Amino acid sequence: MNEKAMFQIGYGLYVLTAQEDGVDNGCITNSVMQVTSKPNRIAITVNKQNKTHDMIFHTAKAVVSVLTEAAPFSIYQHFGFQSGKNVDKFADFTDVARAGNGLYYVTKNTNAYIAGTVYHAIDLGTHTMFLINVEECEILSDVPSVTYNYYQSYVKPRPAATETKDKKGYRCTVCGYIYEGEVLPDDFVCPICKHGAADFEPI
Repeated sequence: MNEKAMFQIGYGLYVLTAQEDGVDNGCITNSVMQVTSKPNRIAITVNKQNKTHDMIFHTAKAVVSVLTEAAPFSIYQHFGFQSGKNVDKFADFTDVARAGNGLYYVTKNTNAYIAGTVYHAIDLGTHTMFLINVEECEILSDVPSVTYNYYQSYVKPRPAATETKDKKGYRCTVCGYIYEGEVLPDDFVCPICKHGAADFEPI
């Protein structure tokens, strides 16, 4: 079985935001899809290691900001390569506004936002799928939505040729993190983007 076949599934990339006890937070996710149009509902799957996951689980509110092809690598670094458990991601991030449910949505390098309330959560082991009733959504621009493939091909920087010289290990195909060692444990989770061993390639 070639698990890289899973990379052929099409994904978008989004900033998922939440708020709890007056604290705002957000993370990058690629697991957002509309599941019904009447009523308007979406599904969002979030890794349990993310602080945003716990905030949504406790408050039952979330906002999705749809990133565009114009979004720079820095926005993925800001929301995806650091944890809200250690960093206030909105301390100096000003390209935001509040949706009707009080949560931030990103106003720059996005083309829409979707806000709603969780009506059901499904435990998937490492992740939780939140099924959300959409209560508010707006178009912000006409720039095309970024896909995961576009991000990999045109946004994510390529590692320097010297970066892996004489090293034995594995590189995360999602964020570029390098695990040094002869064997990558089957249960290894990337400390940067939280993807598992299946998303690593030997170097």
